[in-house]
Amino acid sequence: MNKDTQFLIVGLGLMGGSYAYALSKRGYHVAGIDINQDSIDYALANGIIEKGACFDADLIREADVIFFGLYPNTMVAWIEENRNLFKAGCLISDVSGVKCRVVDRVQELLKDLPVEFIASHPMAGKEVSGVKYANDQMFQQANFIITPTDKNTVTAVSFLKEFAKELNFANISILAPKKHDEMIGYVSQLTHVIAISLMNANDNPDLVNYTGDSFRDLTRIARINEHLWTELFFLNKDNLIREIDDFETALQALKQTLLDEDSDTLKQMMIISTQRRSRFDKKK
Repeated sequence: MNKDTQFLIVGLGLMGGSYAYALSKRGYHVAGIDINQDSIDYALANGIIEKGACFDADLIREADVIFFGLYPNTMVAWIEENRNLFKAGCLISDVSGVKCRVVDRVQELLKDLPVEFIASHPMAGKEVSGVKYANDQMFQQANFIITPTDKNTVTAVSFLKEFAKELNFANISILAPKKHDEMIGYVSQLTHVIAISLMNANDNPDLVNYTGDSFRDLTRIARINEHLWTELFFLNKDNLIREIDDFETALQALKQTLLDEDSDTLKQMMIISTQRRSRFDKKK
């Protein structure tokens, strides 16, 4: 990365917009493409991008690095339609929450072109959407996952490491796409399934008057983009279904301690829970 690098962000939503915001803040050249003209206008007016349009072939041809902030299937279709516009040597990455059923498709589309697609996943976000919420604070203390295949180069991996460090991600990991999807099925998708299920389990409108922080914390991610997350769930459904099965087993085991009035086993489950949760406490 250097200050002459021409970045293009395709999809100026929360994540794409935050990438653009962070890069521009650090003095890089950033252009943007988004289907929504209002998003382009906002990003231009607030210095988030230098140039932008709903579509501009020249912006694609000029880009040294392209990050896609699109839904996975939309990204694949966009790349298929515009792949011949990519500059030779262009490095391409994404923010998608699922890899296996995305990476193979994109790398196959680009296999005869002098460009490289290397997938990555910023484990950051908020329960809002749109470029108007763009910021770079959410990257601090967040994880950044690079998911290379045997088609990727050491140079591309090094570039994404440098990019993640520049945006102040706290931890950078490298995982194979398959391992990524297995892991994400548990730590991300299953947690959203639980939050959604909690909010669908009881429709009492007065709960808001009685609840405490524990319920608010547990259901924070229930405010969800139904279009994106439906797509992510189906793209990773085999892993997600397995995680749901395992969770049901654990939930049933806890239920059985109540039926048996087995306080020793219940307490042991709580001890294990406390010990394992401590690993996730962020260092301040």
